[in-house]
Amino acid sequence: MARHQARILGRAGAGLAALLSVVLMQSAVAQPKVIDTFEVGPNVFVRALKPDVAHGSMWVGTSAGVHEVDLKTLKPRSTFTRKDGLANEYVLAVGIDRDGYKWFGTNAGGASRYKDGKWKTYFPMHGLADFWVYAFANQKSGPLWIGTWAGASRFDLKSGKFTNYVKELINERVYSIAIDAQDRAWFGTEGGVSMFDGKKWSSWTQKDGVGAPNSQQLLARTNPASGTRARPDVPVLNEDKPTYNANYIFAVHVAADKSVWAGTWGGGVARFDGTRWTNFTAKDGMAGNVVYTIAQDKSGALWFGTDKGVTRFDGKRWDVIGKAQGLLENHVYTLAIAPDGEVWAGSKRGVTRIRP
Repeated sequence: MARHQARILGRAGAGLAALLSVVLMQSAVAQPKVIDTFEVGPNVFVRALKPDVAHGSMWVGTSAGVHEVDLKTLKPRSTFTRKDGLANEYVLAVGIDRDGYKWFGTNAGGASRYKDGKWKTYFPMHGLADFWVYAFANQKSGPLWIGTWAGASRFDLKSGKFTNYVKELINERVYSIAIDAQDRAWFGTEGGVSMFDGKKWSSWTQKDGVGAPNSQQLLARTNPASGTRARPDVPVLNEDKPTYNANYIFAVHVAADKSVWAGTWGGGVARFDGTRWTNFTAKDGMAGNVVYTIAQDKSGALWFGTDKGVTRFDGKRWDVIGKAQGLLENHVYTLAIAPDGEVWAGSKRGVTRIRP
């Protein structure tokens, strides 16, 4: 662990100088602060983070395997690769179902399930929609949703059977899934946002207000033809130069106030209040306009992992944390809130821990 600490040093003077010192100290306390980093390798990407509250650990999915990190000691308890049971070392998503099974979505290796030393991997031959798995979400009624590059799979934990949805989605490539208070499933796809209420499907695209306009006139990022497998790790390929495709949704998140947030490629983050979409970009306070991941802490503040660092938004104030403040890298692909309230941010090279 390499610790990064920022301290305000100075001497309190009289009058205005003393008052200014107090104001600066209060401001520093109020801002998020990088407290620690955990490196996994110079060319390794951290693509998934999932807290395991029952076991006091954090699962860290990387492009070279998955680690279980003890939240008290901050040391790895275990590391799993293909030799241990993973279908593929490149882990794109981590989920934990109601029965305590850990699920690992991999790059071209299907979904591997783990519990008590036993492994089972699901491929399309078992009913899974595709080999590329990007997301997991537990529905309150029981099923586990799995987002893939060829649709969404709903897995029945009791029967072990899959039900797949492809044509119902606005786009078959699913990168994120969220479940709201009404047990509706929301999907972030490569063509917009879709929602399934158990009976009816609905979808929204930029034409409906998702994503801010391309005000910078960036090069448009077009979607490849269906079935193309030329981009095995889509979200990290944006590092070369900025491009734009507001219909490309990396993340969906249902907030505590029941609003739905969607992170776009170049169009910032969009908030849906049930009627209309409102967009927030770097002009409003976002670190960057490519939003890979969204999380919410216990205070209600929202956290966004972008192409230019992490943003915290409490409804009024915007805070930005980048490499200058201690992040390992500016491209942050995954965020997770630990039980103690600390924010874990996954990027290339490793994880950065942030104290709100």
